[in-house]
Amino acid sequence: MPFLYKFDPPSARTRALDRESTTDERTASGLLRLREKLAEQVPKRTINETLLLATWNIRDFDNAKYGLRSDESMYYIAEIISHFDLVAVQEVNADLKALDRLTTILGDWWKVLITDVTAGTSGNRERGAFIYDSRKVIFGGLAGEIVIPDKKLPDRTLQPQRQLARTPFLCGFESGYLRFMLSTVHIYYGRSVSVDPTRLEEIQVLSQFLAKRVAEDHVWARNLVLLGDFNIFSTEDATFKAIEEAGFFVPPQFREVTSNAAGGKHFDQMAFISKAYDTEVVQERIAKSKAGVFNFFEHVYRDDEEPTYVPEMGPSYENKTNGEVRSEREKHNYYKQWRTHQMSDHFPLWLELKIDFGEEYLRRVAGKEVKG
Repeated sequence: MPFLYKFDPPSARTRALDRESTTDERTASGLLRLREKLAEQVPKRTINETLLLATWNIRDFDNAKYGLRSDESMYYIAEIISHFDLVAVQEVNADLKALDRLTTILGDWWKVLITDVTAGTSGNRERGAFIYDSRKVIFGGLAGEIVIPDKKLPDRTLQPQRQLARTPFLCGFESGYLRFMLSTVHIYYGRSVSVDPTRLEEIQVLSQFLAKRVAEDHVWARNLVLLGDFNIFSTEDATFKAIEEAGFFVPPQFREVTSNAAGGKHFDQMAFISKAYDTEVVQERIAKSKAGVFNFFEHVYRDDEEPTYVPEMGPSYENKTNGEVRSEREKHNYYKQWRTHQMSDHFPLWLELKIDFGEEYLRRVAGKEVKG
């Protein structure tokens, strides 16, 4: 649980005179709602039985376009992350102040692994990151940004390959009996169509490369999870099918949910491939695992709270850049955009993995039937 020592019950006089204390009350109420709903929707964290893995694109973390994130939103983000064991985060800004603020709230046992800034226009000066509870998850020492190798042509010459717009990040971890690699990605978006050619190419090239890597003789681990923001519109699109065609298994639970705040898109995904265990057994277990998407806007920065945030939104809420007064509908649309820069325009996507295989191992050694 994050550190929440700054919230003191305000006196009646303070409530009447001090807006900051009113904000604290709103934040405390929001945290209580988040805790209640997270406890209902996300399994309770265990010491050594399961791993709660999540991926979350935290929009422009942190960019001043709509104003930097408030203490309130940072506490909400920390609260959500604290309900998981390991979270892959996309869109971390070059300036790491926001990430430092977040880990300060989470506590010293939460550790961070980050990439360098991705250069170039398409890279958007972003970083990829893993945030994990070091009491539960061990960083195995493997860390690298993925470079796609040149393609060997029939005449044995090499054809340079275009690299991904935002460099994928691959790290090795251990938790319980499970040794695994994670690769977090933020795939190129391009045109607002279901299948942008560059987006499709990035997904194909990366998933094929990683599927080959996990099968190599001296690979660090034979279990790999490819996760992050793929900008996939639909599970019927070629962009989604490219992951499966490379040999990855996408949990069926994620076919039924969408992760973008606007709704209707399957941008965020989590795909598995294993050369350590029987493929059918792995797929069956993952398909039975608890999984989902957490919609935080049902509990914080709600539609009915819009009036309370008018002071934080500033003059742009009331007036456009040309000075024209916004209509009520335009103000509401501004609020809906503003709140995504306080929280995100993506919801966390998560899955619970079993990591305790001790009894199965003993049963196998003892020659007894292994329970499914």
